[in-house]
Amino acid sequence: MDNRPIGVFDSGVGGLTVLREIIKVVPDENIIYFGDTARVPYGPRDLEEVRKYVFRITEFLCQKNVKLIVIACNTSTAAALKDLKKTFNIPIIGVIKPGARTAVANTNNMRIGVIATKGTVESKAYDYEIKKIDESINVCSIAAPKLVDYVEKGILEGKELDKVICSYLKPLIKKDIDTLIMGCTHFPLIEKQIKKCTGKNIRVISSAVETAMDVKKALKNGRAIASNHSKPTRKFYETGYGSHFFEVGKMFLGEEINNVESVSLEI
Repeated sequence: MDNRPIGVFDSGVGGLTVLREIIKVVPDENIIYFGDTARVPYGPRDLEEVRKYVFRITEFLCQKNVKLIVIACNTSTAAALKDLKKTFNIPIIGVIKPGARTAVANTNNMRIGVIATKGTVESKAYDYEIKKIDESINVCSIAAPKLVDYVEKGILEGKELDKVICSYLKPLIKKDIDTLIMGCTHFPLIEKQIKKCTGKNIRVISSAVETAMDVKKALKNGRAIASNHSKPTRKFYETGYGSHFFEVGKMFLGEEINNVESVSLEI
């Protein structure tokens, strides 16, 4: 048994979609969530810049004595996962590989679309992971930076949002995709609106469920499952001030979030 917390981080509120699935799969685990809301969004930033942020956040979580870290951010996963694993002696799980694996298992016509941030699209991380499984699959990717802004502002529905979503998805739909990866952890917060645009013939994939299963597997393999003798703790940190983190978090997680502590993270 190991009651040390799991560390989960994202540039903002998007990683809460992954956190929710982790709580469902391993409900007895203590968790620390970190949102870098002072620097969100990561997507338009240079990947080397994102890498510096990610390393600093990982150091912060390691100082909190976490036993495993989940990078609940596609851009961060693309920018730093390999280097983090080489540097830190702790299990670290990203969200891109689980998402790619799920999409490949679901496509029938071998055409997969990816909607993500600029950084994730330009990294071609999904292309790499998908083609590692099956080289014959056609991958079409589109950057959708405005959607991250909407989610961070707590705008999760409405005609304006629907219009923007459809403007991003139309080129992918024209490519005859049958599977769409939401390649940003913010996007499952507006999954209903995305599905409204894609229609019933396109399977919409979130990496959150598969990532949570990878977390459970890693904890079992490392014999690091928490005991269930006491109520698990959920701690939330953010770097920004005046963000909508708490409001969106409360909407999405309910009683799991009752306080968000603001911290300064020097980089």
